[in-house]
Amino acid sequence: MAINKKHHEFHKIDLNAPGWQLPEGYAPESGALEIIISGSLDTANKRGSRTRILRFPPGFATFKPIVHDYWEEVFMLEGDMTVGADENGNGGSPFQGYTYAVRPPGAWHGPFRSINGCYLLESHYYDPA
Repeated sequence: MAINKKHHEFHKIDLNAPGWQLPEGYAPESGALEIIISGSLDTANKRGSRTRILRFPPGFATFKPIVHDYWEEVFMLEGDMTVGADENGNGGSPFQGYTYAVRPPGAWHGPFRSINGCYLLESHYYDPA
């Protein structure tokens, strides 16, 4: 079974609570942090699903596009992000909350940068079919 989330009714998410961690694939000096709010994703065995909040600090930037083998849905809750900048951080398309993206497995995306920082609500999942 690919969906491994427990039933949770509406509950408050404290963005200042402990539990934030460095997301896989991000450099510690990037300042990127995530908190998993539901489920888990097993990338080694290509199964599962998770929902997380990803936080980019002011001045955040990546310099290479990324790709992964699971579905990704992203909703920007607040802040700003430029998508598709070059390796020098120039160009790309700027966005502010509330914006949404869905990416199938194998879709290249990024690089990203954020002037003021942002919060992203992300769902990642492997296709159960």
